Amino acid sequence: MKRQMLLAAGIALAATSAQADVIAPDDVVMNEYGEIAESLTGQPGDPARGLEILVSRSEGNCIACHQATALEEYPWHGEVGPSFDGVGARWDEAALRGIIVNADNMFPDSVMPSFYRVSGYTRPGNAFTGNAPEGPLDPLLSAQDVEDVVAFLMTLTEY
Repeated sequence: MKRQMLLAAGIALAATSAQADVIAPDDVVMNEYGEIAESLTGQPGDPARGLEILVSRSEGNCIACHQATALEEYPWHGEVGPSFDGVGARWDEAALRGIIVNADNMFPDSVMPSFYRVSGYTRPGNAFTGNAPEGPLDPLLSAQDVEDVVAFLMTLTEY
């Protein structure tokens, strides 16, 4: 029993420690080009989970604006953003992370949402009231979600 309690405490401590390594949206450090060299979580991204986020209408919904030949099985590809074909060969992880976190830093005229940003922009309204929401906003994606999407995008090396 005592051994099980120690194991449970160790697991809880490890989970808390891993959570403590997450870089908060307002603490993200970008270089002069908008790239983010450091992982937001210190954990590797999961490409399979990144794909889920990328094609999910309730999460990233990236293909609403971007086309990808490798994702032809998923409907409704957009043409607003550049194609994902070869994106893993064109950009490194730091650049992709920076684009996902806050595309405006690399592309000032971009209409891409800032997926891991919570301040310094015009905030969305509170439902349909036209008023600003009360309290802080959560980022559109979690830090690990960003890492997962980066990991998936890095697999798209074919043009």
